[in-house]
Amino acid sequence: QVQLVESGGGLVQAGGSLRLSCAASGRSFSNYAMGWFRQAPGKEREFVAVINRSTGSTYYADSVKGRFTISRDNAKNTVHLQMNSLKPEDTAVYYCAASLSTALPNEKYQYNYWGQGTQVTVSS
Repeated sequence: QVQLVESGGGLVQAGGSLRLSCAASGRSFSNYAMGWFRQAPGKEREFVAVINRSTGSTYYADSVKGRFTISRDNAKNTVHLQMNSLKPEDTAVYYCAASLSTALPNEKYQYNYWGQGTQVTVSS
């Protein structure tokens, strides 16, 4: 079992930045690829970014590429999402998720554990 708790969400103006964090508890954090997803009101939950469990390789949705950066600290069991140049369309609840995949999973069904989410609101 892995428990995930997100933090760092809030209200920011367009063009601003936020850094989300996800703290994991449980066993073998380094065995999991870690991803971020988001869900806007009335929309499906969508993939944002993922970081490989061991190589540090990353993969991003086209909509955030060049603006968001995912990173992890296996010693502290944390994963972060640095979000720069935020846009109103980035407004959503952001979820951290853990996957046993050895690759770079970008589909919801590939993830085994989910956090409760943190709200990010970007005003225009």
